[in-house]
Amino acid sequence: MPASANPSPFLTARKFSARHGRIRVVFNLDFEVYPGEMLAILGANGAGKSSLLGAVAGLVSGDGQLVAGGHEVAGEPAHRRAARGISFVPEQRGNIFGTMSVGENLDVGLRMTKPGRREQVRADILAMFPILEKRMSTASAMLSGGEQQMLAMGMALGREPSLLIMDEPSQGLAPAVFDILQSAFDTLKRRGMAILLAEQNLPFASRIADRYLVLSQGELVATGSKDELGRYDEIMAMFMGRRGPVAA
Repeated sequence: MPASANPSPFLTARKFSARHGRIRVVFNLDFEVYPGEMLAILGANGAGKSSLLGAVAGLVSGDGQLVAGGHEVAGEPAHRRAARGISFVPEQRGNIFGTMSVGENLDVGLRMTKPGRREQVRADILAMFPILEKRMSTASAMLSGGEQQMLAMGMALGREPSLLIMDEPSQGLAPAVFDILQSAFDTLKRRGMAILLAEQNLPFASRIADRYLVLSQGELVATGSKDELGRYDEIMAMFMGRRGPVAA
């Protein structure tokens, strides 16, 4: 837990599972995400990372207890969770409107923000991602992969969420983009935002995460702190299903 004036987690999951239809793919997880910290969900393809994030956001079926901002949200649809301060950027590119300009996409993201806050929120987003300001009139489909990821993240931030959920933000991006994303995450954490992130890129995760969980076949196999993320060989073995020490 990070040092914070508010020691209460924004998100608390207890015995939380994710399922697709009748098939359960993530099993009985307990975790918290605090304001001002990033919790990384690590694991190989098929480990259940995306399903877990989707269940937190309300896009995948979930079971168990899920409390966000003091409200039990496990039974609520995705739009209600968004209204409670949860924003989700899925792994798939295409979560922007390609025929619309960058500025128009940002306007879509800002619709859930109070009118009196929109210009300041827009300015904050463009300060984090200056390249977007140069592309405001450009059709979003014409952006590079990194620029599209920045725009998708900017749209999610337009809602002024308390919890930002990001699924594999580094996937397919040039390493030069990592510094921009890291700077943005650092800024958001300083402002007290809670961040839940799924990643396979361990070097990148070690730069940005405060704590981590490792999933293998939907089960928790290890937890740890930022300092332990440098143990790449051990964590990669856990990716493959070898159970490691699970912190209390």
